[in-house]
Amino acid sequence: MKEYKIEKDLEGIRIDKAISEKDNNISRAMVQKMLEDGKILVNGKVPKSSYKLSIDDVVQIEDIMPKEVDIKPDENIPLDIVYEDNDILVINKQKGLVVHPGNGNPDGTLVNAIMAKCKDSLSGIGGEIRPGIVHRIDKDTSGLLIVAKNDKAHINISEQIKAHEVKKTYIALVRGVVKENNATIDMPIARSTKDRVKMAVSKNGKNAVTHIKVLERYNGYTLLEVNIETGRTHQIRVHMAEIGYPLVGDAVYSNGKNPFGVEGQMLHSTRLEFKHPTSGKEMKLEAKIPEYFEKVLKELERERNI
Repeated sequence: MKEYKIEKDLEGIRIDKAISEKDNNISRAMVQKMLEDGKILVNGKVPKSSYKLSIDDVVQIEDIMPKEVDIKPDENIPLDIVYEDNDILVINKQKGLVVHPGNGNPDGTLVNAIMAKCKDSLSGIGGEIRPGIVHRIDKDTSGLLIVAKNDKAHINISEQIKAHEVKKTYIALVRGVVKENNATIDMPIARSTKDRVKMAVSKNGKNAVTHIKVLERYNGYTLLEVNIETGRTHQIRVHMAEIGYPLVGDAVYSNGKNPFGVEGQMLHSTRLEFKHPTSGKEMKLEAKIPEYFEKVLKELERERNI
């Protein structure tokens, strides 16, 4: 844990800007992500990235990024590439694959596979263990993910995400029959005070908005199309559990039980819409739901018709 006591030279400066200038190993985008994850505290509390520092503020930064890491390219991890050019790579990530190395996952991640594919042609803004990663999806969430091949593309896509200009559409199977055809869930999310691994709805959390649309209703289950305005950690999983319709297979935010033998949440990032970081061209990329997901839906369809 690093600790700084703010002096005159940093007074009145936004915390994300101040930390990135003070520590060359942490980019401003990385600081914002760490703030969102509760990894940076000011006077013992998690501030907003827009917080302006005052003299004698005590800033604590969790030391989660090793300065030197040895990430080995792994050519044995298959990549389903949906789109690629000199600036970006869009991948349809398989379920069960961790996006980047971390505690308990030093290798065998999407980043290892990307490094084997792209060699040194990746953005460095995400830090040593997240090269090219502009946004992420959970280990057991499948679907589309944007990888930046250079810093310019990384910054552009990050700004689009921050301005809610990247449209992310998911397909989710939840337990229970959702009555409304369309609904919006507007509930702030923060890290759980009871379990630091989990996120939770909290009045002190950050704004989180999720839109849902019913695609199919089955016996005891509902297939949803989900759009998120914000990209909070575990947002869809937290919101759906909070309103009583947890994702099938989600062992963290429900009991994880399901008659289909599925491990991990049934959630797939099926469509991404954004502007190309260089040409400005409107991009709309899609990935069909994986085979296991399709199999479960066919089983539910059969049960409904009996």
